[in-house]
Amino acid sequence: MMIDLTETSTGAINDALRQARLRLGGVASGMVLTLVIVTDEGEQYDAVRAATVAARQHPCRILVVIIRRPRERSRLDAEIRVGESSPGETVLLRMYGPLGQHADSVIAPLLLPDTPVVTWWPGATPPPVPAEDPMGALAQRRITDAAATDSPGEFLTRLAAGYHPGDTDLSWTRSTPWRSLLAATMDQPSGIVTGGIVSAEEGNPTADLIAAWLSHGFGVPAVTEVSAGPGITAVSFATTDGEIAITRPDGRVAHLRRPGQPERRVALHRRDTTELLEEELRRLDPDDVYAEALAQLRPQLVPPGL
Repeated sequence: MMIDLTETSTGAINDALRQARLRLGGVASGMVLTLVIVTDEGEQYDAVRAATVAARQHPCRILVVIIRRPRERSRLDAEIRVGESSPGETVLLRMYGPLGQHADSVIAPLLLPDTPVVTWWPGATPPPVPAEDPMGALAQRRITDAAATDSPGEFLTRLAAGYHPGDTDLSWTRSTPWRSLLAATMDQPSGIVTGGIVSAEEGNPTADLIAAWLSHGFGVPAVTEVSAGPGITAVSFATTDGEIAITRPDGRVAHLRRPGQPERRVALHRRDTTELLEEELRRLDPDDVYAEALAQLRPQLVPPGL
């Protein structure tokens, strides 16, 4: 069911949602969270599609905030979708004029009561300190994507400087299969690790985060180097017993080589945005491991006079 409301209000939107649920014979109590997506008209389609698929595992109310034509008079248009392709609700909120500067006040009455709120910025201009952004202040979990920005490395540095518990980034989520494989590999008997190299295409923030995670975990330098891609193509360790290397030249299958053992092949495919979002919605508590890795990228302040 789709409902279009022009020059509307949050009260009218709530009434329309309630009536739509009644007509479909359902209620909103089965939804477990509110997902707020802050995006623009050009990127909203892909973001809504990914969120709608993720909502099949995590029934939720999706509120899509789209700021348009800031110089026009204030106006709120809404596009409501209920029962389309997921068990939740989707509301596209197009805010015109000065109203867009107060988007947090607009969506606050539309948040599901007594459930967590997640705010996601899928585009190229997320806030450098998500917790201090008005839309981020509403949420327990805040998701950015450094890979979508013009300068991923610089953005990660700003995230590190302004980190608050509950922040996360899809560049970190992309590292999960790599970190699982690396942890399992290094749990096996091996020599003392003396260094590590993460190879990835230029400007890959996931490589920076994996290198930071390895540096923190092993207490030895781990650096990045540029490869042809796609994504991360290799992670290698120098140890006192020889080199341990995991290579993934095709973005699908990894090859694990370690001294004195035959080569192993391991499935390690690159995941799409929907899979990343599904993982993030499964975990709504602060990610301490992410915080520790991100802290390695925090700018080091030099004391005055040195």
